[in-house]
Amino acid sequence: MEACMDFLDRLDRDISLKILTYLEDPSDLLRASSVSRSWRNFVIVNGLWKQLCLRMFPQLSRVSHVFGLNKVSTKELVEAGSSYSKERESLERDDRAYSLLARACTSSIVRDCILQPISVSSTDNYPEESINNTLQPADIVARRVSYWLSRGQSNPVVTERLTYKLADEFCVITEINIRPFLAYFQSGSPLYLVEAVRFRMGHPKGPMGVGNDLLSDSYPVSAYEKFIWTYTSQEFPMAQESCLLKFKLPEPVLCVGGILQIELQGRVQRQEMAGSLSTRMSYVQVMGRPLSPTFGVEILEPSGKFVLKIKHNTLVKFQTQPSIPSADHFQRRRTYFQHILSIPTILQGNLVDDIDEIEMSEEEE
Repeated sequence: MEACMDFLDRLDRDISLKILTYLEDPSDLLRASSVSRSWRNFVIVNGLWKQLCLRMFPQLSRVSHVFGLNKVSTKELVEAGSSYSKERESLERDDRAYSLLARACTSSIVRDCILQPISVSSTDNYPEESINNTLQPADIVARRVSYWLSRGQSNPVVTERLTYKLADEFCVITEINIRPFLAYFQSGSPLYLVEAVRFRMGHPKGPMGVGNDLLSDSYPVSAYEKFIWTYTSQEFPMAQESCLLKFKLPEPVLCVGGILQIELQGRVQRQEMAGSLSTRMSYVQVMGRPLSPTFGVEILEPSGKFVLKIKHNTLVKFQTQPSIPSADHFQRRRTYFQHILSIPTILQGNLVDDIDEIEMSEEEE
């Protein structure tokens, strides 16, 4: 034991700091801060948790300050080997906040983060073919085929935008999953796809409601300008397949404000009757880690900065979400729907009248 030495005491501070910044796993930095009081003090004073979080999520550079529920007592600060001061209290609060945040962003359960749709650029037939249908995993709901349909356009480069409110105003998004709509009831079962997709995340400029007036009409320029986009992804080419297409982001993105927009670019399919180019979407899923109720945010306008709030001093775990329906499930649904069309069935719009006469498995029911 006499031969042991602490390199933090022997090496220059900058060299020691350089060494510890190589710890990129939150669990490793947690272990380092638990070695001794001197190591913990080094981690706190140099803001290593904050540096780690900034490397993980550049969006945190917009944090104005951290607000914590509980202040550090004078006794705790004296025991840590430091006199009480406002600066030290701030360092302790940041250390606690960013250490919790780093662990929450890497260890909490990944689940579907969509709460509800906010607006859509266009809808061909509201409400039967509205954006609300994209939240339904099943392709048949209440005896109707479930999908969103845009208005037809002669120009293939017209972009469609679907905007959603997430379940949390502060969450980490890892991937967006989209299932295009396969029109079983049309000749050749066409796929109403687009050439590419792009994703934006951000927050509203001010309080806004969600109502049918935004969902039923064309997407106004004023509505688009109500959001501040703090992240824009690359363009992802869309595979021409009738399955759940997964778009994994290159790095997890911290969405501050809880607004996500899907931008659909390049129409490729014409409607059977009208002949115009349309886009149809069956299902949208946003996978990520909500960070409440442990954390909250307050957007500071007009600067765009935000206050990071600690609501709980421990991580709150979420229940696991139902799994995504498998490819086999959708294949069974396709076979089932084709069976409906192959028998004498009266179709009124998209309504299947004789659906009860078809035998269904327990899972499909």
